[in-house]
Amino acid sequence: MKIIGLTGSVGMGKSVAASLLRRLRIPVHDSDAAIHEMLSPTGEAFTLVARMFPSAWDMKKRIIDRRKLGEIVFNDPEARRKLEAVLHPFVWARQRKFVLKARRMGVKRVVLDIPLLYETGSERKCDAVMVVTAPYLLQRQRVLRRANMTEQKFHAILALQVPDIEKRRRADYVIHSGLGRAFSLQQIKAFLRSLR
Repeated sequence: MKIIGLTGSVGMGKSVAASLLRRLRIPVHDSDAAIHEMLSPTGEAFTLVARMFPSAWDMKKRIIDRRKLGEIVFNDPEARRKLEAVLHPFVWARQRKFVLKARRMGVKRVVLDIPLLYETGSERKCDAVMVVTAPYLLQRQRVLRRANMTEQKFHAILALQVPDIEKRRRADYVIHSGLGRAFSLQQIKAFLRSLR
C-alpha cells in the first residue's frame, strides 16, 4: 500500500485537491477535521486543552472556543508548542489507525492530508508527497476572502509555514491549482498513474 502525503501552504487549494482524491475513491485522512473532533466535548483532547487554556473555555456553551484558542496560540509560540504537544500524538494515533484499517481492507493507496506535513516531519511516514501550489496573488486573494482574515494575519500564517518554494522543492509531485478543478484533476490522475 502507498501512503501519499498531501500538503500545501494556506490558500493553495489543498482542500480542493483532497476532495478530488475522494472523488477518485482514494481514502483521505483529514488532519484538520481530526483536530476539530478532538477538541469537541467528546474528543480525546478536550479536557486536556480546556484545562491548559482556560481563557479559551466558553462556560455558557461548555465548549472550547476555537477562535479564542487560535488567537492565543497564534500570538504565543510557547502556547502553540504546548498545544501541539497535546494534539500531535492524538493525530498520529488516528493516522496510524486509518492506515491500518485501509491496509486490512486491501486498499492500494491512501492519502494523509496534513497542512503542516514538513513542519512536523510527517513526510517520513509517506511513500510520496504531493504539494498543492498556486501563484502568490491567487493565494493571497483566496485567503483574504476568509472571514476575520487580515493582510497582517495572512503574513503571520505564512511566517509559521515552510515556504511554498521549499515545499515544491521537496515534493515528489506538485499540483498547480490556479488553472481550475479539471486541470488539477488531470494532474492528480497523472501523479497516481506514476505511483503504480
